[in-house]
Amino acid sequence: MLRRHPWIFESAIARGAADAGETVRVESHEGQFLAWAAFSPVSQIRARVWSFDETQRIDAAFFRLTCARAVNARQRFDIQSDALRLVHGESDGLPGLIVDRYGDTLVAQFLSAGAERWKAVLADALLAATGLTRLYERSDASGRDREGLPQVSGWMRGDGPVELVLREHDWQLALNIATGHKTGFYLDQRDSRRKFADYTRRLKFERVLNCYCYTGGFTVAALTGGATHVTSIDSSAPALQQAAANVARNGFEAARATFVDADVNASLRKLGAEGQTFDAIVLDPPKFAPTVAHAERAARAYKDINRLACKILAPGGVLFTYSCSGGISADLFHKIVASAAIEAQVDGYIVERLGGAPDHPMTINFPEGEYLKGLIVMRK
Repeated sequence: MLRRHPWIFESAIARGAADAGETVRVESHEGQFLAWAAFSPVSQIRARVWSFDETQRIDAAFFRLTCARAVNARQRFDIQSDALRLVHGESDGLPGLIVDRYGDTLVAQFLSAGAERWKAVLADALLAATGLTRLYERSDASGRDREGLPQVSGWMRGDGPVELVLREHDWQLALNIATGHKTGFYLDQRDSRRKFADYTRRLKFERVLNCYCYTGGFTVAALTGGATHVTSIDSSAPALQQAAANVARNGFEAARATFVDADVNASLRKLGAEGQTFDAIVLDPPKFAPTVAHAERAARAYKDINRLACKILAPGGVLFTYSCSGGISADLFHKIVASAAIEAQVDGYIVERLGGAPDHPMTINFPEGEYLKGLIVMRK
C-alpha cells in the first residue's frame, strides 16, 4: 500500500470486515492511515482503493470530480474517432468501472462491489461530465461473478438504438452495444488498425489473413491499405455477418473478402496442410489468461496459434500478434512468440511493440493495467 497500488488482497488483511462495496478505512498494523477503499467480501481482491488521501470524503462529490477528470483527460489525446474509452478502471481512480462512448451513447460496465454500490451516482456523474442523456449497462462480464454480483444488462438512463455506427479514422464501423463483446467493440485496437492499414499500403500486402476477426476492423484496415484479398476467420456467425456488412459499408467489393465461420486453430492447420501462404497475418485472440493462475495453459494456446501462423507467413511477410490477457506479461508474450517461431523454423525481426490506444492508459502504480500486448514480426 505504501507504493500506492490500488488492490488489497485477502491474504494481506489481518482483521476487519464490511458490507459489499462499503467504504473502509485501511490502516497499517501500527494504525497508520493507508487508504479509503471499497470492500468486497467474496473477491480475492478484498478491497479496491478509492483514495490515498485521509482527508478525502468518498461521496457523490468525489465521484463527480473523478469522472469529470477522466473525461477531460481524453481531450488531450489525438483520438481519430467518435468512439473512445472515457473511464479505464483503476487507471482513472475508479476501480471496477469501464465506460466507453459511442457517439451520443455511453456504455458502462460496473465490475466491482464498490462500483456496484455507487452505480446510480456514477451514472449521473458520467452523464453530467459528458452532457449526454443515454447510458447502457453491460455488467455481464465474468468478473462480476468473482465479486459475488449478478450479471446485468440494459438501459440505465434514457433509451435508444443498440445498433450503432462509429467513425474510426476514415472508416464507418457498426456495432451492437447489447450483444457485442465487452461494451460492443474493441476500441483498444484503434491505433493498431490504422498501423496495419499503413503497413499494408507501404509493403504492398496482397493476401491477408485476419484471425479472430470479430466484426472485421482489421479486415477493413487491410482493404483500405490496398490488400488484394482478405480472409477473415471467426467462430461467431453474427460477428462475421457484421464484418461483411462493414466491408460493404466502407465501399469495398465483396469479392475482395472471404469470411470463414470456423475454429482458428483448426483453420490454421488446414491452411498449412494446403500449402497456402499469406503476406500478412493478424492474430488477435480473446483473453486466454484472465489471471496469472491461467498463464501456463494460456501460454500453450498462444504458442500453438503463433507457431501455425508463422508456418504460413510468406518470406518478407508480417505478423501482427496480440495478447489481451492480464495474466500474460509483455516479457512472457515475447518469449512465447519467439518459441513458436523457433518451432516453426522461422526467423524474423521484431519491428515494433504495440499496446492499447492512449484512452486505455496504464499508470505508474498499476502495471496490471497493461493488459494488451502486441508484436509486429517481419519474417526474414
